[in-house]
Amino acid sequence: MRSERIDASALRAYLDWLERREGRPFADHDALWAWSVEDLDRFWLSIVDYYAVAFSEPWTQVRTADPMPHTRWFTGARLNWAEHALRRGADESPALLCVREGSPDAREITYASLRRSVAAAAGWLRRNGVRPGDRVCAYLPNTEHAVIACLATAAVGATWSCCTPDFGAEGTIGRLAQLEPSVLIAADGYHWNTKEIDRTEVVAQLRENLPTVRQFVNVPYLNRPHPEGATPWDELLAEDAPPEFAPVEFSHPLWVLFTSGTTGLPKGLVHGHGGITLEGLKWAGLYCGLRPGERMFTYTSTGWALWNMQLGALTQGAAIVLYEGSPAGVIWEVADRTRADVMMLGAAVIGASVPPREKLSRLRHLLVSGSALPPAGYDWVAEHVGPDVRVDSTSGGTDVSGAFVGSNEYAPVRPGRIGGRLAGVDCAAWDDDGVPVVESVGDLVVLQPMPSMPVHLWNDPDGRRYTESYFETWPGVWRHGDWVTLHADGSLTIHGRSDSTLNRHGVRLGSGDFYDVLETMPEIAETLVIGVEQPDDGYWLGLFVVPAPGFGLDDALKRKIVSTLRTRLTARHVPDEIVEAPAVPHTLTGKRLEVPIKKLLRGTPLEKAANPASVDDPGVLRWYARFASDRLG
Repeated sequence: MRSERIDASALRAYLDWLERREGRPFADHDALWAWSVEDLDRFWLSIVDYYAVAFSEPWTQVRTADPMPHTRWFTGARLNWAEHALRRGADESPALLCVREGSPDAREITYASLRRSVAAAAGWLRRNGVRPGDRVCAYLPNTEHAVIACLATAAVGATWSCCTPDFGAEGTIGRLAQLEPSVLIAADGYHWNTKEIDRTEVVAQLRENLPTVRQFVNVPYLNRPHPEGATPWDELLAEDAPPEFAPVEFSHPLWVLFTSGTTGLPKGLVHGHGGITLEGLKWAGLYCGLRPGERMFTYTSTGWALWNMQLGALTQGAAIVLYEGSPAGVIWEVADRTRADVMMLGAAVIGASVPPREKLSRLRHLLVSGSALPPAGYDWVAEHVGPDVRVDSTSGGTDVSGAFVGSNEYAPVRPGRIGGRLAGVDCAAWDDDGVPVVESVGDLVVLQPMPSMPVHLWNDPDGRRYTESYFETWPGVWRHGDWVTLHADGSLTIHGRSDSTLNRHGVRLGSGDFYDVLETMPEIAETLVIGVEQPDDGYWLGLFVVPAPGFGLDDALKRKIVSTLRTRLTARHVPDEIVEAPAVPHTLTGKRLEVPIKKLLRGTPLEKAANPASVDDPGVLRWYARFASDRLG
């Protein structure tokens, strides 16, 4: 028997429409998922039709027959993501609610004002020579400046990329320099733990090390002195312009999100206008259930994919709450003050938060990303936030700028688990032999393409890095790099990374960033960084240090390592433990053995974690096995 909540949901409204369209029943989400992966093309076409996606030129084929990663969607079609983000909200309705740490007021920006600002900024970009395909890069906190600049960049058909200002100069340059941007938009700082964090020196280094930048726009967020040769932010918005959205190809690059690997420069994931439009409509409409006039509060920074995902709320005419600052003690107060209907945040933020003074009467849906909320967290939310708040753990990635799995209106809430697979996502758990498994831990794989998968990786003309990253294990099958259990009832448990990627409370850190920074220090010969998921949603980030000849890992060197990581990267890169090691083990081709060491630290026996015959020094491997055994007790 269906509940009133289900009958009134946005998901049920779509299913009722789908029943009429397809001439068959869709009793629940399970029926939708089964149909969506059986007839993938028709499912995505239903999203196009239901949300009236505006193609300026018609498509000729829903999907090409090419295997992943070469599949192309809606060939021949042209559209613009920014146009879809701005078309639905009523002029007088709020589009952005901007809250700054330490400020009691939320500044409201209506859809009319946002449209005007985006049109003006896009006009400024065009007048300054920015054309489709050019790159506009930013170094901005979670404020309206980032949203306006992103939408304006997309409206022109240029490509957007943004780093959060808690990144140091080196990490930011390593990302943005790859893109050879024409325009850099940067703030002079941000707020954290009641302090103003000045970033003017970092911005100066960015300007010096991004030689392709023709125009630098200064956002005086902390009101520091205006840099020489900079264009003030207000100048971008000073001259009104008619709204104009460049009609671009479905796969035309919209933005580049960076995810770090174990070697080389961070990977630039290029997502297309069309794929992000469809994914945003599906996710915000069917799974967040947003409707015009509602409000969504996502605790995020501009460097996390949640920032990009939250923009999907605009496609439904809903408002986004932009909070800039530390979450300590204020998250629920901000949600209450802005009257949020839907919240999205990491499980670690909930675990570290202070209970709100009162229940949040308007909040109906809490999405937890990064990792599943532990069972005790569900009880905490019911007790302190509200007994009727629906808690939905979800998991996806920067890789697809969206989610693979999550809950839905029909799935029962199972504390500690994720509700199920999302429509249009044909994912499964495979064992090492590529055999599907149920009620057993396997690799999370995606068997059919998704429109929001990267169009390509940046500076990867032959697709080799793309293939190596996701399709090397099983050609034509996306291996995501998560351990997952698919349960018999359709729910899932995510156990953490199956590869060496570091995922600290939902924020992905690249081990290569650590090595690039630390191994320039004269006291250090080599390092190895490993992240291991712990019980009750904990995470241990360990750094193994091999001192250079004549040095030892004393307290002074540990302090220097912490300071270097905090300054040149971010506070998130500071490890939980720094351990002196005799050496770092490598494969015979010279690659660090990150995955085998992680397996040892998770309790895998040495004989199953690595083949000593494939290691440069088996004795070193045995040292790590003994360390892991001692640590696990």
